[in-house]
Amino acid sequence: MAARTKTAKDRPSYRCTECGWQAAKWLGRCPECQAWGTIDEYGAPAVRTTAPGRVTTSALPIGQVDGRQATARSTGVPELDRVLGGGLVPGAVVLVAGEPGVGKSTLLLDVAAKAASDEHRTLYITGEESASQVRLRADRIKAIDDHLFLAAETDLAAVLGHLDAVKPSLLIVDSVQTVASPEIDGAPGGMSQVREVAGALIRASKERGMATLLVGHVTKDGAIAGPRLLEHLVDVVLSFEGDRHARLRLVRGVKNRYGTTDEVGCFELHDEGITGLTDPSGLFLTRRAEPVPGTCLTVTLEGRRPLVAEVQALTVDTQIPTPRRTTSGLETSRVQMMLAVLEQRGRISAIGKRDIYTATVGGVKLTEPAADLAIALSLASAASDTPLPKNLVAIGEVGLAGEVRRVTGVQRRLAEAHRLGFTHALVPGDPGKIPAGMKVLEVADMGDALRVLPRSRRREAPRDEEERR
Repeated sequence: MAARTKTAKDRPSYRCTECGWQAAKWLGRCPECQAWGTIDEYGAPAVRTTAPGRVTTSALPIGQVDGRQATARSTGVPELDRVLGGGLVPGAVVLVAGEPGVGKSTLLLDVAAKAASDEHRTLYITGEESASQVRLRADRIKAIDDHLFLAAETDLAAVLGHLDAVKPSLLIVDSVQTVASPEIDGAPGGMSQVREVAGALIRASKERGMATLLVGHVTKDGAIAGPRLLEHLVDVVLSFEGDRHARLRLVRGVKNRYGTTDEVGCFELHDEGITGLTDPSGLFLTRRAEPVPGTCLTVTLEGRRPLVAEVQALTVDTQIPTPRRTTSGLETSRVQMMLAVLEQRGRISAIGKRDIYTATVGGVKLTEPAADLAIALSLASAASDTPLPKNLVAIGEVGLAGEVRRVTGVQRRLAEAHRLGFTHALVPGDPGKIPAGMKVLEVADMGDALRVLPRSRRREAPRDEEERR
């Protein structure tokens, strides 16, 4: 009897667990999403039909659905509530990701203690540290509460058992990559394990109406480790950012099903723990009695929050053929563009032949184009060794043609600068409503902006002097 030919229906198929790309044979790397080790074998799906079953709850008109069950409860940390949209919603699952040592565990332990009360218990599961180590941190940041329960577990079944015993209103798992299920093959932190653990915790949160905070690791590129499906399953994704050498920490909403994603929470990390900053602009300024050459202030928007930041520049004569270009807190490409604009449009040619150092104060990172004008003015001020007028802020994007373009939120930026005592501002045309008592100069190009520098001390190119003659 002839052997039966293996049909396409009997052949196994291969599918990427990240993006769902399918292939007829196994590959080490997915051609679609370029992920390694994500191709798994799946049998050919059988053709089945699903019969109608019993519904769990009847469908209601949307106006009759009780929305009170989704009312947010405060975490006790106002800056975190700002990012979450008012607090934690019962049943919500929040993924908090950030680099090692940035302060994720410190912040969540503080949240665990402040959210605990007689009616709302908190369960803190640690998989990276022992219970005694977490207790030492809790003593240091004063996060001790009788309704805060602590357990060191790495087994998913044990974590679910703690939920039955404690019955918490808030669950914190630090971190999701350290918990594993014995029913799934693979080491803790693998894609299959992370997917199973996250799915089980999400189901438990929805069934119990329990808010859950999951700590997630990040890769060397800054992306959240694990399958992309993890970010799709959770309700909120928060990114914890900050330079470990600076005090400032930012919590930024990447995804939020219960609020907006344009809010940013500001925190200060210190020896006694981490505290929220309702007015963080003071970290980014250097108060001086007299202005100093090479400094200019701007107002950046982090989410919807305006922050006044200081840009500093220093130019010195070089002894090497190729001048140095060093930046800290600024994008090198933006600084290079401003140097080219100053040389070509601002007629300051000597600046390109000197060593140039640019930085921000307080560890803040300025990436939006609205800081272009402040960068350009600080460079021009440093090159001419002439300070800018006192209490001046500069806001605007600078184009390669030397024009100063409009940016979003000019009115909010001016209001924040006026609140902090700044009286003068350089802005693009049509800034809108101006705060009372503030003098605003509208500039169209770099030529208009550079007029704030005293011309008697400006170092100008010889070709500019010939044009004036």
